Amino acid sequence: MKEDKPSTSRQQALQRLSPKVNRILYVRGLPQKITTDEIYDLFGKFGAIRQIRLGNSNKTKGSAYVIYEDIFDARDACENLSGFNVGGRYLNILYYLPEKQLKKINLDKKREELEKLKNLVNSSSATNTTNQ
Repeated sequence: MKEDKPSTSRQQALQRLSPKVNRILYVRGLPQKITTDEIYDLFGKFGAIRQIRLGNSNKTKGSAYVIYEDIFDARDACENLSGFNVGGRYLNILYYLPEKQLKKINLDKKREELEKLKNLVNSSSATNTTNQ
């Protein structure tokens, strides 16, 4: 019977968490030259880390995804490291929201489609003007 209590209390704790809380953290404001090992040292204090994805393009440098094994470790890291100063920069930590990423991807596709339509309309109106 004692073995049931931890799982029951864990279930109750999970119910109290915000729906936004998950194991994946999106970290912005990292120094450009930070290494994966340094991120492990910083975020590993809060629990076991499954994976770290460090931004490597010009657009994504200074950002990373930190994936924890446990949702509570991710929550603790988010609460304790948000606003933390690393290398003269302040960390901005958010929970990864896949729905938000999907909306952004869809928005980018819509913009591309709109640009294609604009180019099509501009090229056809230019052709019509030269034919008259």
